[in-house]
Amino acid sequence: MPHVAASAKTGTAKSSASKSAPSKARASKAAASKSGSKAAVSKTGVKPRRTVVARRPPTQQQPTTDRYKEIQQALADKGYFQGPVDGAWNTGSVEALKRFQKDQNLDTDGKIGSLSLIALGLGPKRGVASAQSAPASNDPVDPPPVAQPQQ
Repeated sequence: MPHVAASAKTGTAKSSASKSAPSKARASKAAASKSGSKAAVSKTGVKPRRTVVARRPPTQQQPTTDRYKEIQQALADKGYFQGPVDGAWNTGSVEALKRFQKDQNLDTDGKIGSLSLIALGLGPKRGVASAQSAPASNDPVDPPPVAQPQQ
């Protein structure tokens, strides 16, 4: 039974009989084919599903005690850290890093970031082996041969 609603402005009755689901689908297919749109419905008549990919949490981990020792030693070598190089990252370590960051014109947040590590000469350390370096010999290396033009 169609629902009848009275219009508040005109006082006339309107019928809001709903179409059945198959007739709506046919109408949307017809509209899509007339407009040339292919995004609305696939060939099978089913809308394609979007895959939702969950984001992974950041994988950066807290430095190890040995890494803290390296950072403290680098700060001590540059005259910023006077405490024991024991790998315990405490307020003395943070204050030394802040002084170093200020002198290097870095953000003085006291956090061990990649820019601070690079300025300390340590660079970022990752859990994988780095690329192999050039041979350590002091012998000169010949340049590669140059192709000669043929005449």
